[in-house]
Amino acid sequence: MLEPLVLIPGMMSDSRGFLPQIVELSWETSVHVAPPLTGETIEEMGDAILARAPQRFALCGHGLGGMVAMDLLNRAPERITRLALMDTNCQSELPQVAAAREKRIVAARAGRLAEAMQDELRPEHIADGDQREAIWQMMQDMALDLGVETFIRQSRVLQKRPDQQGILRKSRTPTLILCGEADTLFPVRRHEFMAHLMPNAKLEVVPGAGHLPALENPNAVSASLRNWLSWPISAGRASSTTNWT
Repeated sequence: MLEPLVLIPGMMSDSRGFLPQIVELSWETSVHVAPPLTGETIEEMGDAILARAPQRFALCGHGLGGMVAMDLLNRAPERITRLALMDTNCQSELPQVAAAREKRIVAARAGRLAEAMQDELRPEHIADGDQREAIWQMMQDMALDLGVETFIRQSRVLQKRPDQQGILRKSRTPTLILCGEADTLFPVRRHEFMAHLMPNAKLEVVPGAGHLPALENPNAVSASLRNWLSWPISAGRASSTTNWT
């Protein structure tokens, strides 16, 4: 039996954001999905996950969930057997991006959460294809279910998140870095940068996917995570880039 797997969904997401992987990987290991991220800081979000997580576990985070995963790697490395970072960013938020969030926060507070989310995640952030509209609508539905307060808290956490490059540089944890080839929010080049920072990291680029590869190309992502779960924990892995075919 593989070690338990903890999944951390991204901004305004819940378990539906990882549904294909939950179905696929639950046949092979115990899969735990972190509750929606509602703390006031990255650290508070991580504390809520650590309190519920198994003693030792594999950890995968998407977007904001990946940022929380990096914080957990820093504060509880002895509990994390392996790490997967998906369509995320290890750098602090640029001032102009943080400022742009204020308009969305104002809209959400005024009862226009749907409008705020349409600006936060636009259809073009998802790779072009027949499934784009359905995936985008599901993300909007999740956001409306989670509500205004969660949106504001997560937006504030993103605005003030710390730079996490130093955490990645010092880590020796076997790490998979996944990125949709068409992600325009956190492009491939940023993931290449993260992979080069980490001594034991491997980058895989998922075709036919934008910011949400777990939903856009679920078979490729599930296969990648399954392979990652089989990596020897003690074996180092040289940084490289793999394109799915």
